[in-house]
Order: sequence, then C-alpha cells, then structure tokens
Amino acid sequence: MTVSDNLHSTIVAWLKILLPLIALAILSTLFLVSRTVDPSEAIPYATVDIDERVKEPRLTAPTWAGVTDDGAALSISADEARPRQSETQGPTAQGISALLETPDGGTAQLVAQRGQLDKESGALVVEGGVVITTSTGYRLTTQKMSAALDRTQVISEGAVTGTGPVGQIDAGSMEIRHDDSAGDGGAGAVYLLVFKKGVKLLYLPAK
Repeated sequence: MTVSDNLHSTIVAWLKILLPLIALAILSTLFLVSRTVDPSEAIPYATVDIDERVKEPRLTAPTWAGVTDDGAALSISADEARPRQSETQGPTAQGISALLETPDGGTAQLVAQRGQLDKESGALVVEGGVVITTSTGYRLTTQKMSAALDRTQVISEGAVTGTGPVGQIDAGSMEIRHDDSAGDGGAGAVYLLVFKKGVKLLYLPAK
C-alpha cells in the first residue's frame, strides 16, 4: 500500500465523521435563528370573538329554500341571523334578500335591511328600505312587508311607491298572491300583483 492510499483512506475516514457533525451544526443554527412564534399574540382577538359569540350566538350568511303550497319556489338569504330571543319572538336577520320564482316563469326579488320570523302567522316580516323588483317590470319601495313561507303571499304593511311598465305608481298597500280561482298551481297557475288603498298612477307613455 502506498503513502497516497493511506492518505486517501485517512481523509475519507475523517470526512465520515466531520460531515455529519457539520450537518447537525447547520440544522441547530436554523432552529436557533428562526423566529419563535408567540401563541399569546392571537389570544386577545380570538377571545373577544368567542366571548361575543357565546353571549349573542348567530349564523353568518344563512340560507333557506322551500316550495309554497301553490308550487312557487322561495329562497331567502341574509348577512347574519340570530336565534329567537324569547318564546314569543322568532329569529331575526340582517341584510335580507328573498327570491320568489313562480311556476309561470315570473320572479319577484325582495331586499331589506332587517327582518324577523313571526311564529304565529308563519311569515317573514321585513323592514328598513324594502325594495321589491318583479320580472314584469315593477320596482317598488316601502318600509315594511310580510312574506308567507307556506304560500305565495307578499303584503306591504304600509304605503308603496315605485315605477312599472305604465309609469309612476303610488298606493296605500300592495300584494303579490296566487289566484286561487285559477287552479291549485303548476305551470298554468296565475299570480297577481294587486295595488290597494288610494292608488295613484301617473301614466308615462313610451318614447
């Protein structure tokens, strides 16, 4: 065996020892230099949210959908909903949007700032900048409306104003309902938009 062979063997033997030690040193340095995460930094924010949820439970972006007895599809969504406050008061919601789709292809879109479920009548009562838009070209505003959940019946609780295919409309009340005399429902069902109580129409002919 030559001297060069002995030197090569010696170097290889030392490298087998040194290289693992260097690798361990590098890994140790990485762990020491990395920033330590302080879990307490997120606690104040999480605690506030949890405490608030416990005191006032609520649902974020809830949705509800169903079909009325006369065959219309009704879907309701909200930004936030809270459970009932007492035995007499139903759940409440903020930022409400409701869509009524009748079997004849018509639609009525309703939006309101807030609302509450009336347990006795089984209706959703909405208020605050209520706007209802229909596929037949009506856009009406009022301060309060009620929408039945088991049948097609949307009634304003006060004066309404807005526009339609024939012009400006003002009335003391309005109602969207199924025409019971036209059948039980289905594709041949008839749905009515009825204005009541001192109806005023400003006719605006088409240009």
